[in-house]
Amino acid sequence: MELQDFINKFSEQFDDTESSVFKPDTHFKELEDWSSLVALSVIAMIDEEYDISLKGDDLLKSDTIQELFECIKKWQMATNFEKLQTAFFK
Repeated sequence: MELQDFINKFSEQFDDTESSVFKPDTHFKELEDWSSLVALSVIAMIDEEYDISLKGDDLLKSDTIQELFECIKKWQMATNFEKLQTAFFK
């Protein structure tokens, strides 16, 4: 998973915000277009694209796109570790 790819997919969830606004250090909750509906779209996109069931707290704790990206990477590592454990101990 690459940061720029994530930023592109993240920006697609916003209807009225120019894609050039989205950078790693963008405080996405401060954007005028941010809403609970966009939050749900972001969570759904993360689930669909990265197979991660993000929790609301994860979104609340993330202020920037970079922080959210890092959170998803941690979830991916934990999920992959669980899969390895399951496969190894079968």
